[in-house]
Amino acid sequence: MGRKDDKTVAEAARSAGTYPEEAYHFVREGLNHAVEQIHGPVNPALMALTQFLTDNQIDPAELYERIEAGSIDSTLAEAIEDAGGYDKLNRHVNGQELCWALRDFALERWGTMADLVLRRWKIRGTLDFGRIVFTLIEHDFMQGQPRDRIEDFNAVYDFSDAFEVVEL
Repeated sequence: MGRKDDKTVAEAARSAGTYPEEAYHFVREGLNHAVEQIHGPVNPALMALTQFLTDNQIDPAELYERIEAGSIDSTLAEAIEDAGGYDKLNRHVNGQELCWALRDFALERWGTMADLVLRRWKIRGTLDFGRIVFTLIEHDFMQGQPRDRIEDFNAVYDFSDAFEVVEL
């Protein structure tokens, strides 16, 4: 997918003006973490199929229509089967799932300093994650689904509670 005006993540961050570039990179990396956490690792057959669909500008909805109509060739049908079936193509993560995965990712990366790092980047609540996500979608660094809404990120959890360090 070509990026709008070939912008970089840094330019997207500057255009939004609220969060530093590092926050955008963190969310992008965190999305990969979330997808793998929720859907499992990508197998080589799925990567090849996804690349084929991208190269041929076929979106999953169009592929589904072709499958339903029985109008896909045997090679493509075999690739879909090798990839784990059509359902494996949709590796979407909703806003709430992403927020929880970003919390886990931050704690894995920074431990007790996670809340401090995020606050330094002006991320004080889960809605901030949503704002970053939607900026990345707007600049074609992430893909959204029609049902995705910024409200999906609103008050998913309280940062004070989510990043509270409990001494054992």
